[in-house]
Amino acid sequence: MHRIGVFGGSFNPIHFGHLLVADDVGEILGLDRTLFVPAAVPPHKISADLAPARHRFHMTALAVRERPGFEACDLELKRPGRSYTVDTLEALAGQGDLHLLIGSETFLDLLSWKDPERVARLARLVVVPRNSAAFDPDGPEVQHVLSTLGLPGFCRTEQAAPPAPILVTASSLPISASDLRRRAREGRSLAYRMPSAVAAYIRRHGLYGVAR
Repeated sequence: MHRIGVFGGSFNPIHFGHLLVADDVGEILGLDRTLFVPAAVPPHKISADLAPARHRFHMTALAVRERPGFEACDLELKRPGRSYTVDTLEALAGQGDLHLLIGSETFLDLLSWKDPERVARLARLVVVPRNSAAFDPDGPEVQHVLSTLGLPGFCRTEQAAPPAPILVTASSLPISASDLRRRAREGRSLAYRMPSAVAAYIRRHGLYGVAR
């Protein structure tokens, strides 16, 4: 059965940091496909500078088009209301062995998600600590999340049997989507931070306050 990475987020906008992490994780774990899933209505990220979902999806599609195995997934754009990961995983169930890619900060917030126990049953959790973030897999906060979800401790290899979550040290870039939005608004360069097609899309559609 194919191993499928599921990488959700607002992607507001998508940038090389997202792409590099997904590429590294996919290579380390031998994933066959990685689905980038822009949230139509992110439950935890409602903000004034959130670009319309259709624009974020199109930017994501432009960003991943040249990497075999990367795909933009519009499942959450097709559903009304807020975008919940559990619903997306339910829709993808049966397509392969699902691996949910999340950052370490997101993992610590997992218990606030809709039906987190179901999320952990539908997909194997793949947690990627940020280079600048302290993350102790044996610490009390982490152990509380694991025990609440009924999960064993982390492993560092795909060889360990499910449902053990996987801790992956992946390459990362110090790129911030909020900084990119500010740079776009101020008319500053977006080069070397995102695919050129995405930067062109932002300018063409006047996103984030860019004058067309």
